[in-house]
Amino acid sequence: MTVPLDRTAATPLAVQVADGLRAAALDGRLRVGDRVPATRTLARELGVSRTVTAAAYDQLVAEGWLGARHGAGTFVLAAPPGARRASVPAPDDRNATSSSSADATDLRPGAPCLEVLDPASWRRAWRRAGDLPPSDRPEYAGVPAFRAAVGEHLLRHRGLVGAGVLATAGATAGFGELVAVLTRRLGRPPRAGIEDPGYRRAVGVLRAAGAEVTPLAVDAEGLVVGNLPPGLDLVYVTPAHQYPLGGRLPVARRAALVERARAEGFWLVEDDYDGELRYDVAPLPVLAALGPDVVVHLGTAGKIATPGLGVGWMVAPPALAADLLALRRATGTRPAPAGQQVFAAWVHDGGCGRHLARLRRELGVRRGLVVDAVRTAGHEVLGDRAGAHLVVPLPMGPVEREVVAAAWEVDVVVDGLAAHHLGAAGVSGILVGWAAPSRVELEAALGRLGGVLAGVGSARA
Repeated sequence: MTVPLDRTAATPLAVQVADGLRAAALDGRLRVGDRVPATRTLARELGVSRTVTAAAYDQLVAEGWLGARHGAGTFVLAAPPGARRASVPAPDDRNATSSSSADATDLRPGAPCLEVLDPASWRRAWRRAGDLPPSDRPEYAGVPAFRAAVGEHLLRHRGLVGAGVLATAGATAGFGELVAVLTRRLGRPPRAGIEDPGYRRAVGVLRAAGAEVTPLAVDAEGLVVGNLPPGLDLVYVTPAHQYPLGGRLPVARRAALVERARAEGFWLVEDDYDGELRYDVAPLPVLAALGPDVVVHLGTAGKIATPGLGVGWMVAPPALAADLLALRRATGTRPAPAGQQVFAAWVHDGGCGRHLARLRRELGVRRGLVVDAVRTAGHEVLGDRAGAHLVVPLPMGPVEREVVAAAWEVDVVVDGLAAHHLGAAGVSGILVGWAAPSRVELEAALGRLGGVLAGVGSARA
């Protein structure tokens, strides 16, 4: 990195280094998401002491331009006003929002496919929910109609029989409540294992609670159960569709994981964020069906309908569920009922089931479009035939960051794998989602993304 320094000037060197980094962000040499050199490395390159570069970084962190990620380094978080082009949006991790450019097509995973949502069915659900009388007391476990609707949904689409459902404000919110319950039970924050690469927001929940987070190895089929370390209090896993690599945990591994949880006394947290979205074969049994005594099952309406409802669900062993309800009563917190009533009405009149049938068909077609575009560009894909995203593996090194930036230059927003690793980066690549845009927008964006990918080597090469 070139940072001009004038050693005869009265301006301190640390200030000059900070000014040089701001200038690099202003003219586009540094972009949001780029990792800057370590202070020691930059000091060696510039021929100054590490104290100088550390002071410059501290200033930029205080101003909000830079930020550190534990075990990964220091990254550019924002660009100064007047930057040459809008910065590449930061990864939003399964909850993609609209791009900051009106012309860009957002292919980050996480958004639902609203193009196939039947407006008439959706309006009927809202009208039915609006006709209900107001409640006169809080429902800490959730609205009864919602809990019954989710129980039916889990039976029909996930094969979970006799589920005792608790409403949540979403899967991540439910996980936060569970961590709080376990902290009270243990008298300390839990020691948690989570897949690496994995879901960053779950890591954020754990770290915010002061939990000790241990990265767990995954391969193309999901969590490597034989590599679990001893001494864990919980293991957070995405068995139906490992996030973000997309593997499906085999039945043998699921059974082994449940047995280890029973033998070693840890809880399994099953994040079933898109388990309904399979379009090749029937889904494998959920962990909660194999180990109802040790598994907490989390689900959400955000991927099949809209995150705007703000509803999810949890199925937990009775004692743990009782502790969660006790915590809600003690703190007066509970998930809002309005979204629950809408979802219940939508399930009750069959709108949810019909929507899922349309959704699976559409997502299957869209996945085919993505795979064809990627392979035409000379690359392979990683991920099961499920959900609404896959991974395009890329060579190790700076290629991933370059592809993300190049895609942004042609108005396509994709997410890189580097930000999903807890520790040292492993496999490199980009995540490509296909749910958010219309099919016409998707096809156009894939043409532009294919041009970017055609210009770089594949991971295999």
